[in-house]
Amino acid sequence: MQRASVFLPFFSSRLPDKLLPGAPYPLGANWDGLGVNFAVFSSNAHRIEVCLFDSTGRKELMRFDLPECADEVWHGYLPGAHPGTVYGFRAHGPYQPQHGHRFNPHKLLLDPYAKKLVGPWRWSDALFGYHVHSNRLDMSMDRRDSAPPMPKCIVTDDAFDWSRDVRPNVPWGKSIIYETHVRGASMMRNDIRQHERGSFAALSSPWFIEHLQKLGITAVEFLPVHAFLNDRFLVERGLRNYWGYNTPAFFAPEPSYLSTHRLNEMRIAVRQLHAAGIEVILDVVYNHTCEGNELGPTVSWRGLDNASYYRLISGDERHYINETGCGNTVNLSHPRVLQMVMDSLRYWCTAFNIDGFRFDLGVTLGREGHGFDPGSGFFDAIRQDPILSTRKLISEPWDIGPDGYQVGNHPPGFAEWNDKYRDGVRRFWRGDSGMRPDLAARLTGSAELFNRRFKKP
Repeated sequence: MQRASVFLPFFSSRLPDKLLPGAPYPLGANWDGLGVNFAVFSSNAHRIEVCLFDSTGRKELMRFDLPECADEVWHGYLPGAHPGTVYGFRAHGPYQPQHGHRFNPHKLLLDPYAKKLVGPWRWSDALFGYHVHSNRLDMSMDRRDSAPPMPKCIVTDDAFDWSRDVRPNVPWGKSIIYETHVRGASMMRNDIRQHERGSFAALSSPWFIEHLQKLGITAVEFLPVHAFLNDRFLVERGLRNYWGYNTPAFFAPEPSYLSTHRLNEMRIAVRQLHAAGIEVILDVVYNHTCEGNELGPTVSWRGLDNASYYRLISGDERHYINETGCGNTVNLSHPRVLQMVMDSLRYWCTAFNIDGFRFDLGVTLGREGHGFDPGSGFFDAIRQDPILSTRKLISEPWDIGPDGYQVGNHPPGFAEWNDKYRDGVRRFWRGDSGMRPDLAARLTGSAELFNRRFKKP
């Protein structure tokens, strides 16, 4: 453990020499009014440290071992800690890529349950768990500290008054969904203050809400709002990952979308839209992460427990099953990984009063060891959940894996993007012959695909 010679502004008393045992639930870093409990899952780590930083995230001040591990959850309690505490994890264990293990304590790791991030990403070879230029590639181990180029996690206080917020609950048959990008929706608006353009603050403004109302919109679906990482090859070309399908944090909003740097900015936008009768749906990406394939960076799950969080090729655990086209596939067959996704979804529902979700590559989420299964753990967990089952749930019903096209094969409770409608309308519009019967079938709900198990059109 390292000791700090200064007092931290987010502590109310002198720092202890070690953490108290704390509790294994809830996962993440949670403030109870007297201190912060840290809990993180890893079934293969030998030791996990929590690192504390100054408020900017630039200087590491302290390290504590998480003193207890119960049911594969490492945990510890830091009395006197407040919201605003800046932290990250380091995980000790075997570095054996051939067996699926990629532990490297020199790499600072984001908490999978982090609710807010501070500091920019700065691409560096130190972000990788292996020597980037080694002839042995990922079989080598890099011992440089990755903390300087990494953002850090912040402990939050999620108190917010939702008592007078009413979700519109628009029936499916009357829903008109407007898909948009948080940044793109307002970046060119000269009537929005410059520092608010491209942020949730702009989406609270009357011009945006009136625009939706004039169009008859009942729900706005935001493209990914989870924090995202700009790919290195894009940054080196002076480009950026505009769309945001490259997630390092499933609980934290993208910092650049918060002009005030406060989570309540997003909550206020949701309240304003609800007050206008407009639902809020989030496009969520739980099928893969920003860590890519075996040659990608180590920023969170890979360093905490690679063999649990990702689907690996049986007999060749160095490499990842890639049913997403993004280098890796999140292992929702593992109960703790499934728990993380369910906890993330419930968090957005309870802390931000979100009305629904559009699941990117929904087929990947429904895969078990034998392939896509409408009765998979993911679908079953959502359908029985008293909160999630009441929200609008939309699946993108395909991925690039075997039997990846599953339009019409999702269980009750899930709507599906229907590419038959999209393609049929396009062909009719451009004048292809013989398209009227197909168009009629699409406009009346594609009954040949969806009229089963008492689903509504």
